[in-house]
Amino acid sequence: MDISDHPVVTREQWLEARKQHLLHEKAFTRQRDLLSAERRALPWVRIDKPYRFQGPQGTLSLADLFGGRSQLLVYHFMFGAGWAEGCKGCSFLADHFDGANQHLAHHDIALVAVSHAPYEQFQAFRQRMGWQFDWVSSAGEDFNQDFGVSFSNEQRGTATASYNYAPINSNEEELPGLSVFYRNEQGEIFHTYSTYTRGLDLLIGTYNFLDLAPKGRNEGPIMNWVRHHDRYDDTPSNPKAQGCCCTD
Repeated sequence: MDISDHPVVTREQWLEARKQHLLHEKAFTRQRDLLSAERRALPWVRIDKPYRFQGPQGTLSLADLFGGRSQLLVYHFMFGAGWAEGCKGCSFLADHFDGANQHLAHHDIALVAVSHAPYEQFQAFRQRMGWQFDWVSSAGEDFNQDFGVSFSNEQRGTATASYNYAPINSNEEELPGLSVFYRNEQGEIFHTYSTYTRGLDLLIGTYNFLDLAPKGRNEGPIMNWVRHHDRYDDTPSNPKAQGCCCTD
């Protein structure tokens, strides 16, 4: 619907329409609760591979990333070897991490970003963005490939890679995702869930605000308006740049 031609009604008519929409909102909330319960009921896969990561204090194991907690959220941040800065879409999403971490850290959850580039390569960008969340490197490890977010030269453009649980024919070196892990009292680690593309919308609080506004997300290709937060100018715009890769 063209927002310039939006219907205007009396307060009583609006209230009637709002109450009808409230029924739909409540049904959606109940359905979302059922979907979340179904997600938590998915079977798990034990992680036996000895993945290693590089952080500020040197080499870390997957168990170290939990930071003493039993639950771990790993955001697969698109930052490949030789890149000067991180993906704009991933950076937009990561802008929400530090606020959430003030609460997640007190509810038995660690949130860590993992990128394929060597650790030293994204430190200048991290400092520029002013982020405080844990961010480590998986350079030299199979972690990114095993969780379907990094692709070899042989895979790219040949439809031999899989992303979001389906074959993909893309020239992308890196793609975004989120993987979830659980560590029991015996120290065993399990992979419980991974999501990609539009499944990552849940992590973007800004989109929830936009969805409440009259113009909604107001974007062409998804995230085509997004910039690194230090690259916005003072003039609101709707750029027609290429959108983010998170399209499905």
